[in-house]
Amino acid sequence: MKIAIVGGGPGGLYFATLMKQLDPTHDITLWERNAASDTFGFGVVFSDETLGGICNADPVVAEYMSRRFARWSDIDIHFRGETLTVGGQGFAAMSRKELLELLQRRCLELGVDVRFSTPAPPIAELEAGYDLVLGSDGINSQIRSEYAESFGPSLDQRPNKFMWLGTNQVFEAFKFFVKETEFGTMQIHGYPYSDEGSTFIVEMSEDVWQAAGFDETAHEIFPPGVSDEKAISKILSIFAEELKGYDVLANNSKWLNFTTVRNRSWRHGNIVLLGDAAHTAHFSIGSGTKLAMEDSLALAACLHEHPSFEDAVSAYESERRPVVESTQRAAQASLEWFERISQYKDQDPTQFAFNLLTRSRRITQENLRLRDPEFADAVDRKFAELQGLPAAAPAMFQPYRIGGLELKNRVVVSAMDMYSASEGNPGEFHLVHLGSKALGGAGLVMTEMVCVSSEGRITPGCSGLYTDDQRDSWKNIVDFVHARSTAKIGAQIGHSGRKGSTRLMWEGIDEPLETGNWETVGPSPLPYGPNSQVPREIDRAGMDKAKADFVDAARRAHEAGFDLLELHAAHGYLLSSFLSPVANQRTDEYGGSLENRLRFPLEVFDAVRCVWPADKPMVVRLSATDWIEGGNDSDDSVAIAWAFVEHGADGIDVSTGQVAKEEKPAFGRSYQTPYADRIRQEVAAPAGVAVIAVGAISTYDDVNSVLLAGRADLIALGRTHLYDPQWTLHAAAEQGYRGPGAAWIPQFKAGSRKPPSARTDAVRPRLSLLKEPDAVVPDGHLRWTPGVVAGTPALVQ
Repeated sequence: MKIAIVGGGPGGLYFATLMKQLDPTHDITLWERNAASDTFGFGVVFSDETLGGICNADPVVAEYMSRRFARWSDIDIHFRGETLTVGGQGFAAMSRKELLELLQRRCLELGVDVRFSTPAPPIAELEAGYDLVLGSDGINSQIRSEYAESFGPSLDQRPNKFMWLGTNQVFEAFKFFVKETEFGTMQIHGYPYSDEGSTFIVEMSEDVWQAAGFDETAHEIFPPGVSDEKAISKILSIFAEELKGYDVLANNSKWLNFTTVRNRSWRHGNIVLLGDAAHTAHFSIGSGTKLAMEDSLALAACLHEHPSFEDAVSAYESERRPVVESTQRAAQASLEWFERISQYKDQDPTQFAFNLLTRSRRITQENLRLRDPEFADAVDRKFAELQGLPAAAPAMFQPYRIGGLELKNRVVVSAMDMYSASEGNPGEFHLVHLGSKALGGAGLVMTEMVCVSSEGRITPGCSGLYTDDQRDSWKNIVDFVHARSTAKIGAQIGHSGRKGSTRLMWEGIDEPLETGNWETVGPSPLPYGPNSQVPREIDRAGMDKAKADFVDAARRAHEAGFDLLELHAAHGYLLSSFLSPVANQRTDEYGGSLENRLRFPLEVFDAVRCVWPADKPMVVRLSATDWIEGGNDSDDSVAIAWAFVEHGADGIDVSTGQVAKEEKPAFGRSYQTPYADRIRQEVAAPAGVAVIAVGAISTYDDVNSVLLAGRADLIALGRTHLYDPQWTLHAAAEQGYRGPGAAWIPQFKAGSRKPPSARTDAVRPRLSLLKEPDAVVPDGHLRWTPGVVAGTPALVQ
């Protein structure tokens, strides 16, 4: 192949070396506008997984890199005067300058035509004259801009300010310095990259940056290679204690905002994007160099394996995109955590350290237990201590009091519509459905959305509390739960609003009824989706009736014996649609400002609170974001949550979206938890009320991790309980927990131990004469201490 590479960073250089090794007859030319000696940045970090791939692909490069690596396994978190060390992580880093020099030499050895200090020819010329044009020209890629219509780039510039620096202080471990200054919270991300220096990244919110006076040079334009010396001088002063008299090193160091780059496609014709030109991931979860070199390896392999260019490039993107998107999801969670770091400034240091380590949701409590069991145990003990509880149980099995209601554990069966009622009456199906979940060990079992009126149903199969017969049917279920289990049961009441009069879920979710339909209402005459019925704009008389229906339903819920009441103000139903500017475009006192949009939902809440007994908790379910531009966002959700708490809510159940069909949710593991976390830190914890997290939380490890980090008080799981009605009891068995938080009923007690599997039946004989020596790393802690031989770390406790 005849290959043109635009950009001489690690990705482009490494790709050239791999292609030349696979076939020396490839004709490869690389252009780099900067000089070979122009190197911006300090250290680059690699995972063991990536290093394994490099070793297999190019032993020469891998062997040299291994001799230059700084290696360590510890993370030190400096917070509120304490240093917490967590081991077992596994890091390797080296100087970016040395890595580039190595790859440059390797390219020359293999016969790549490398042209430094030379801009690439026009892209159209390259496109016409080469079989492959590789766009590895960085985050500000001109190639990506030239064919933006094909690549479909999305550039998300984040609000935090950061500066990439170095220091001649050689850190022994990965360092997080989280410092509460007179200006606000600032943080340092630091790690060693050689026996001479460490990377030292300063990050803070824009508000803190301005308060510290760093905006003094905001309008100055620094030429390439010139650093912001005024800001660096101020950083030296602020972080003098952390630097311990060592210098800060600058290299093209100036204030930046991180930009997350995504592209709909990485290919246009014979042009392929690679590295930062194609995608970026925040520096808090790894290095762009690592991602770029992984890209290079995957692309070179696919080009070698597939007979046609089309097949090769398609295979490359199919293979690589899921990996990148997974990394970007983790990076997004991490960068957003650091953007909100000030909300954790009063957390206990041990809990804060765990919170920081699990911020991307890739690391969990059980994962940490494998890496550093002592730290994992310390987190468990600290959680129990902060709750005033014994440390004998996993977090999910610690009891919790919400209002006047004591729950045996932190697990909630989330409200899930079953569409199986007859004329609003729950029947045998609901008894088995909810009864089995109660017997399965959950602390709190929630009903589906129980509708407050016939016209407030979503579908003809929805249950209700608008007749006394329905109340009595619900009472049978409540009585069963109370008599046969130690679970509590809560009723969720709501009105479908503009999402009503639709088919059963399995007949066409959100699709309008063909026959037997009824009129829907909403704050404005706007349909939920393109096929939805246009609702009638509800008037004052309709609002009064709806409020009275809520009150009557709450009264009946109490008469049926429910332990807790949840007001459904999420997912685009009537109260939710009043809250959202997407659905509510009224011009009266119930529309416009957030205060006005809150007015009717709060009227309903206050009326219900008056009839619901004071000793029984009442919570509110909210959509913390509409996932639509111009809709409610996280800031709005904090204000909405505060409003309900000030009116007497005992807890906030934090969900998201489903307000309008055009939403674009960012699905992923525990994807709604950050919204619950923020409401807990800013609203619930100060007010002393509960937060329930829900959404793609499916393992006991995830449940424990969310609780231990202080992101929520209770965890609601829906589909997980459909998969396994006894999920909570099985989670206890998996963790070896036996206690009041997971009580098996007498009839099921014989099954309380996990059955043996085929793998555990066989007992293996000893087949080695001499015992294997113990691992050389004591207690899983490896710190970087340059030894007598360059690049050879000394292992210290």
